[in-house]
Amino acid sequence: MSHRKFEKPRSGNLGFLPRKRCRRGRGRIKSFPKEKVSDKPHLTAFLGYKVGCSHIVRDLDRQGSKLHQKEISEQVTYVETPPMVVFGITGYKITVTGLTTATSVLAQKLDDGFRRKLHKRWHTSTRKSYTKYAANEDFDKVREERLKVMEEQCTVIRVLAHTQPTLLPQLNRRKAHVVEIQINGGSIADKLEFAKGLMEQKITVDSVFKKNELLDVIAITKGKGFKGVISRWGVTKLPRKTHKGLRKVACIGSWHPARVSYTVARAGQKGYHHRTQTNNKVYMVGKDATTEQGKFSGKTDFDLTEKSVNPMGGFPGYGWIKHDFLMLKGAIQGPRKRCITLRKSLIPVTTRVAREKVKLKFIDTSSKQGTGKFQTVAEKRAFMGPLKKELEKKREEDLKRLAEERKRKEEQAKLKAEQAKTEEKMD
Repeated sequence: MSHRKFEKPRSGNLGFLPRKRCRRGRGRIKSFPKEKVSDKPHLTAFLGYKVGCSHIVRDLDRQGSKLHQKEISEQVTYVETPPMVVFGITGYKITVTGLTTATSVLAQKLDDGFRRKLHKRWHTSTRKSYTKYAANEDFDKVREERLKVMEEQCTVIRVLAHTQPTLLPQLNRRKAHVVEIQINGGSIADKLEFAKGLMEQKITVDSVFKKNELLDVIAITKGKGFKGVISRWGVTKLPRKTHKGLRKVACIGSWHPARVSYTVARAGQKGYHHRTQTNNKVYMVGKDATTEQGKFSGKTDFDLTEKSVNPMGGFPGYGWIKHDFLMLKGAIQGPRKRCITLRKSLIPVTTRVAREKVKLKFIDTSSKQGTGKFQTVAEKRAFMGPLKKELEKKREEDLKRLAEERKRKEEQAKLKAEQAKTEEKMD
């Protein structure tokens, strides 16, 4: 017999127990980065929607590596980030039990996308949420009083912002996603002044993240449903002739203690878990497709083809990117169209890889619905030639033109004959 291995590392990580479905469908920010008072006030998070994946080609700039100054191909993920709307300010003060809300200020004009979050059934509700709040005659006075309380008592200032899902029809959603975004940098007075300038304004992703920056991705993973121990925990299958099945754990524990330990792999929910992926690099901060920069976002210094980052036929199951977007290195959790929370890096990294400046040489835009061979429609048409329907249309146009010419010639001949007859009669 061959050598029998009696010990091996356990299958699956116990650090993520319990493996159950997440209660919310959006990644929650549980901690914000540490702030420096010397910095200017700035936002630390943003929301976007996962689009899909592609790949890029670039030169690696890493001294000492065998691939230094050589072309490498890397996977990238696109996250569409339409502008968000700031509609409130919240102040927190430190107590013996931690941070506690001191007071909040909301905008006088609230978008229906946010107000839909406040009603269980929007279509049957009276839709009167915050109408009395906004109709208060002393609205400005009350707001200034609350802001003064924030300045005197609070140590943390956060703004309330919501997305605009109506800008993305493919989401089939009108209820906005709402998030608290902490303001870091400067004094409390500076933060409040910065927050007041953002009230009822739209904020864009380029005001939060820059190219070559590292960020954390917080999202809910793709749900897989109820799975057995082989798929859920990755334990080894039993031999082929095992009685009553082989995709099982052979022994789930000893007689005593007379219970099953939590460390034993069991069947249950797999996927749709809350996960945080740290230090993802931003390869591109893309602009709106209506702008000149966004229209040719797929163009690089090495690839001069005028194209956007959208592949031919669009991203499968999503469509086309039409608003601001981020291109992130590698893959991120969650299926397409899922709301993704993007946060400034909680644990800053200063390694060579993190400090590397990325310069893209080529962005792939071939079709993702098969073996795409062409980067643009013009390239495909130049290679494939005209379509059958175009040839038929051209033939019909040619026949029509020939018929018109023949008719014109016949009319001219008839006219000449009539003129000749007229001249004969005059003679």
